[in-house]
Amino acid sequence: MTKPDHRPLTLRDVSEASGVSEMTVSRVLRNRGDVSDATRQRVLEAAKRLGYVPNKIAGALASQRVNLVAVIIPSMSNMVFPEVMTGISKVLEETDLQPVVGLTDYLPEKEEKVLYEMLSWRPSGVIIAGLEHSDASRAMLRASGIPVVEIMDVDGTPVDSVVGISHRRAGQQMAQEIIRAGYKRIGFVGTKMPLDHRARKRFEGFTEALAKAGIEMADQEFYSGGSALVKGRELTEALLTRTPDLDFIYYSNDMIGAGGLMHLIGQGVDIPGQIGLAGFNGLNLLKGLPRELATMDACRQDIGRRAAQIIAARVDDPTNSAPVRVALEPTITEGDTLRRD
Repeated sequence: MTKPDHRPLTLRDVSEASGVSEMTVSRVLRNRGDVSDATRQRVLEAAKRLGYVPNKIAGALASQRVNLVAVIIPSMSNMVFPEVMTGISKVLEETDLQPVVGLTDYLPEKEEKVLYEMLSWRPSGVIIAGLEHSDASRAMLRASGIPVVEIMDVDGTPVDSVVGISHRRAGQQMAQEIIRAGYKRIGFVGTKMPLDHRARKRFEGFTEALAKAGIEMADQEFYSGGSALVKGRELTEALLTRTPDLDFIYYSNDMIGAGGLMHLIGQGVDIPGQIGLAGFNGLNLLKGLPRELATMDACRQDIGRRAAQIIAARVDDPTNSAPVRVALEPTITEGDTLRRD
């Protein structure tokens, strides 16, 4: 057997395969210079056939930047963030920029590590979830010298630009809808509460709005793990075993809300007459449930799209460095689990 050649391909290999000079190959691959369409096509076909990938590190050494956008998010198992990534990707695919993802698991110390590694590659921009970061992470973001867009939340002070919704306001609005529907014995179920600052802010806004209406939260159940249907079932059962006269449960997200809904349907509970339910995120995946869960759209794809547009515009025109604040307005879907007036 012939031993495979594992040496890296060079411009010379593409030059020999296409029958043109290395300088012409370089011009074609960098999309620069006056090259005929026929020659360009021949070079691109040769490069593709060989499997040649340009070494962009050399170019990055001159510019001090690579055409990557660091996207730092808590999780990809949470269905919220794949939709954010879709919005980002749709914008960046029209540019020379490519997103590269780092996951933090909602842990500040892991966010520091991921951010440090990402910034060491000198990306062209950073999109990072949330406004709450450690002092070290904020210092790195400020000192990076590149566009930074914090996403998902606008309740706080951003390092640079920010795109998101007000989670406190979202919690207040849902509480007001529940109060208008006539519910009074209200409970709350939340996951990741010690670490998910956005869920915490929604809870704070929710309880503030209840208090203004003279309603005290009847009971609450917190869990530090992730979101899952089975966890929604378990937490709902625990809450109602402890406080059986609840007439409404507000969930920190749709996934555990759907688990609670399935538990109550299995118990033959009248929804929304005996008890109403609402979640957060507006997940399309859950629209196939026997009852449509009341929820609030978190503007996920739009957030990703707007954040990527800010990065792309700043990379295209570095002189346009003014911070941008985009506060989107989510909408409530009453579904089948919230009484109408």
